[in-house]
Amino acid sequence: MATMPEDEVFVTVGVDTHKDIHVAVALDQLGRFLDAIEIPTTSAGYAELLAWASELGTVDRVGIEGTGSHGAGLCRWLTAHGLVVVEVDRPDRRTRRTKGKSDTIDAESAARKVLSGEATAIPKTQDGNVEKIRILRLTRRSAVIAQGQASNQIHALIATAPDELRDQLRELTTRKRVAVAAKFRPDRQADSLLATTKHALKILARRFRDLDAEIKQLDRQLDHLVQATAPRLVARHGIGTHTAATLLVTAGDNPERLRSEGSFAALTGSSPLEASSGPRKRHRLNRGGDRDANAALHMIAVNRLANGDQRTRAYVRKRTGSDKADLDTLRRIKRYIAREVFPELRDAITHHPDAVPKAA
Repeated sequence: MATMPEDEVFVTVGVDTHKDIHVAVALDQLGRFLDAIEIPTTSAGYAELLAWASELGTVDRVGIEGTGSHGAGLCRWLTAHGLVVVEVDRPDRRTRRTKGKSDTIDAESAARKVLSGEATAIPKTQDGNVEKIRILRLTRRSAVIAQGQASNQIHALIATAPDELRDQLRELTTRKRVAVAAKFRPDRQADSLLATTKHALKILARRFRDLDAEIKQLDRQLDHLVQATAPRLVARHGIGTHTAATLLVTAGDNPERLRSEGSFAALTGSSPLEASSGPRKRHRLNRGGDRDANAALHMIAVNRLANGDQRTRAYVRKRTGSDKADLDTLRRIKRYIAREVFPELRDAITHHPDAVPKAA
């Protein structure tokens, strides 16, 4: 007697990521639990995950939490092996309150979000010029923070220093204080408060100078890389290296994952949110999205107003009747800027020599 062939099983995998191990759960196309596995965060572990999922059926999609952090390696490895990877947000408090918290529960939740269509975001590939820019920006930011801390400590030490030293430095700017303190020659054998304070100020001044050199070096590298990646973007009025770098990092090395300029506006928090009630129809500021990118759009708008961009000033006069822009007008300007820069971002990354080609 002939038997009907078994239906093909399409496997959706959800992965809860950690520093040293990942936990994965597999579901079939009907949402039934198939199996769970724990793997190390190594290439061998990634291969083990793919082999395990393939034994359960045809791997359809893989939902990964933390594709920009602990899951970045797995995301790149699976994408390079032809699998469709979906970025999944971590479970919210409501889900954890009703279902509890464990790595397996989180992995299953990720798989179900992908299977239901709730999670559809394509993760950044993190393998091109934009990833280089992100790394340099991250390093520069830490150097700027450390330099600010050194400056604050110099200021605090001068405020409590012996009168002789305080009178010498109190009226100077930060950089002049650093120049003077770096030349101090305190007697290290002396145990006076003055000698100790001078010694501390000299160390802090040298630290400030070293960090200043680091920041300048990183700025040169960023200038070169951003100019090489998106020259037309940097050439636009009011857009400098750092604002361009921020927008490039937000778009990622694969901006085709953003379906439209509206998607980019939502990602940057510049798209308006409806706040209507009854007969009153209005929109308000979007407080979501990438706040760094939103701040970059804000700075572009402010720079254009301050530096005489005629289109921006004409729009502000039309909206407010003056040259001063209120928050609602700035929100509208940021939306226009997002629409303006998105094609430049997409074309710059897609057409750059180091850009990763789209999958066929």
